[in-house]
Amino acid sequence: MEAADPWQGLQEDLHQQWELDQSRRDWISDYEREEQKMGRISTQKGGDFQDPPTGTTVGRCVRLWDLGTQTGEYQGKVTNRKQIFMGFELPNELMDAGEDGIQKPFIIAKFYTNSLNEKATLRIHLEAWRGKAFTDEELDGFDLMSVLGKACTLSIVSKDGGGVKIGSVSSIMKGVTCPPQFNEESSFWIEEWNQDVFDNMPGGIKAIIQKSPEYRARSGEHTSGGSGFEDMASDIPF
Repeated sequence: MEAADPWQGLQEDLHQQWELDQSRRDWISDYEREEQKMGRISTQKGGDFQDPPTGTTVGRCVRLWDLGTQTGEYQGKVTNRKQIFMGFELPNELMDAGEDGIQKPFIIAKFYTNSLNEKATLRIHLEAWRGKAFTDEELDGFDLMSVLGKACTLSIVSKDGGGVKIGSVSSIMKGVTCPPQFNEESSFWIEEWNQDVFDNMPGGIKAIIQKSPEYRARSGEHTSGGSGFEDMASDIPF
């Protein structure tokens, strides 16, 4: 049996995170219809999709993608927040071997609001990962690229309704070694556009980026408010 594409599981996360936004539901449906034509969507009938196991494991950041400004809703109010996507390979958690006989590490990802506000999940996770609080100077401008390729400890927990997600991120414990990297690193920033990286992203991620005002401004599209995404020390690893 051929191992499932690890990126397919991220589509479930897209459903979970954007389910209250009708425009996001629309593009997910359109994308899945196109993917089904190519036979790339696993279904319950096929039964071949694998989730990584829950628990604590080592991970390494191998995907860091800028999603631009996204519109959501919080406590009845519309929010416009810059978002990023982090993908982690799990070198100690391997999928069943495919036809090539290779066992590939699972990949799990998380969407973050790109903010270092003291209550922001990104800041909480980064400080736990570093094992040290940010200095005032770092808070004025921390380069997120410094986390790419870095190892960490991930807590993977079950989601309501099935599937798994990242519960927490922290530093590697002393004495624990992260196995060698399997996947190539991939970074993407809208202001530093790289067409090759963009072309190789999952379709759902590309669709999110294309709805951002940053992408529309870059491509010369007109943006207007009120509709869809437009409103919206040496031990320290980095």
